Amino acid sequence: MSQNEAVSSGIPSATGMTGFVQDWAADKQTYQVPWGKAMMWIFLVSDTFIFSCFLVGYMTVRISTADPWPLATEVFALSFFGSDPIPLILIAIMTFVLITSSGTMALAVNFGYRRDKKKTVLFMLATAALGATFVGMQVYEWSKLIGYGVRPWGNPWGAEQFGAVFYMITGFHGLHVSAGVIYLLIVARKVARGDYDKKGYEIVEITGLYWHFVDLVWVFIFAFFYLL
Repeated sequence: MSQNEAVSSGIPSATGMTGFVQDWAADKQTYQVPWGKAMMWIFLVSDTFIFSCFLVGYMTVRISTADPWPLATEVFALSFFGSDPIPLILIAIMTFVLITSSGTMALAVNFGYRRDKKKTVLFMLATAALGATFVGMQVYEWSKLIGYGVRPWGNPWGAEQFGAVFYMITGFHGLHVSAGVIYLLIVARKVARGDYDKKGYEIVEITGLYWHFVDLVWVFIFAFFYLL
């Protein structure tokens, strides 16, 4: 019981270190946060700093380089069946796929709180499939650029730093998506076999926090790298 509660109830409150411990314990109970969710938020905050440093470094390199920076509309153009190249078409599809996966993840969390096991697993698997599709398209994008001669130490379109920052930022994000796909599959399997039937589906929300973070980071990468 806190000091204010003790005073209002007429019960003498403890003083000194004992009172401090009692008040602190009461506050911990009042603002209780599940450890799994708290640890995920701490991880995401730390990861935000890393991605922020990458994007700030990218903008610094791009502004300071003396060589012309490659145009994204030319580098990331794709042609279909011999037609004229369409600028950023693959990137647009990748972005659509990843944003759609946020919707399926939100549905999985929703059905998880309703304890609808079947639909929760279904939408988690759909999210994992969309994430794997995104990674597959990113691998295709990398293979095209490698075929064009883009390397971490140079590229045929201008500034040598382009390849280094591109592979570093998109590769680091791709690793996050790949880890998220594995994470989704593991949690979906455990949900399907009933591991969370008694203690609830809070783990689905925690998984969703990670996945929405990965999607949000891609929005910034898309804006900074492909549109500017």
